[in-house]
Amino acid sequence: MSNRIPHLSASLIEVIVSQALIEDHVENDVTTSVIESEQLQGMAQLVTQEEGIISGLSVAEATFKLLDETATWQAFVEDGEQVQQNTLLATVTGNASSILRGERIALNFLQHLSGIASLTNQFVQLAKDEFTILDTRKTTPGLRDFQKYAVVCGGGVNHRRDLSSMAMLKDNHRAALNVLGISLAQTVQTIRSANPEILVEIEVDDFSQLGETIAANPDWILLDNMAATKTKHCVELINGRAKIEVSGGINLQNLSTFLDTGINAVSIGALTHSFRSLDISLELTFTALNL
Repeated sequence: MSNRIPHLSASLIEVIVSQALIEDHVENDVTTSVIESEQLQGMAQLVTQEEGIISGLSVAEATFKLLDETATWQAFVEDGEQVQQNTLLATVTGNASSILRGERIALNFLQHLSGIASLTNQFVQLAKDEFTILDTRKTTPGLRDFQKYAVVCGGGVNHRRDLSSMAMLKDNHRAALNVLGISLAQTVQTIRSANPEILVEIEVDDFSQLGETIAANPDWILLDNMAATKTKHCVELINGRAKIEVSGGINLQNLSTFLDTGINAVSIGALTHSFRSLDISLELTFTALNL
């Protein structure tokens, strides 16, 4: 788990943005084709319509430059920066038709990622540095790296990226192990023998499971759908033998009840599946050259 803002590679951005351009059939924009002209230039301003945390500027930039390699982009803020309403985020200057074709896709990405960053930051502020806010794998297929990037822009921390990056034994895994007659301790030992660099986490959704879980000696214990009072009791029993994550039904209204419980982290799927996109507008002006 890391809270360092990850680097979105240019190649990853190009792959995802290119697919979005194909999806929108930008090469066959029947509206914009009416005003198609190399003489018609445009200057677009991206402006916030509300307060929030910005994420995805490089993705928006790539959108316009993939359509017009001569386009000029200038950003006035950075990803991860908190901005107020009516903040000028960036300008793009270039062929007007290309800007028109790319504006919705650029805004979709920028609003989407800024919405995730903004919601994440609300949780981070409420956590008051007592515990870490983690994301989950509940991401939009194909956009996981973008969305996890946005979480970090908002001050959150990336949990496991995929099934290979961390072992997590959940309720269904436990049920399968019971049928096979394999203990949690044996399972943890097997995972560590095959993957010594991998952290192991075990989910507990009932107090009766805690003893066997502690005995298995995982790196992390996940307390799922437990109220704060029960969580605090579990923390006392675990007594520092594993780091503790809580999840399940945690929102902006009840997060504060977990303050002073002694947990290490809270994971919140809503960061990437129930956010609201940040309201950002694109204001475009036109100039005719040599006419």
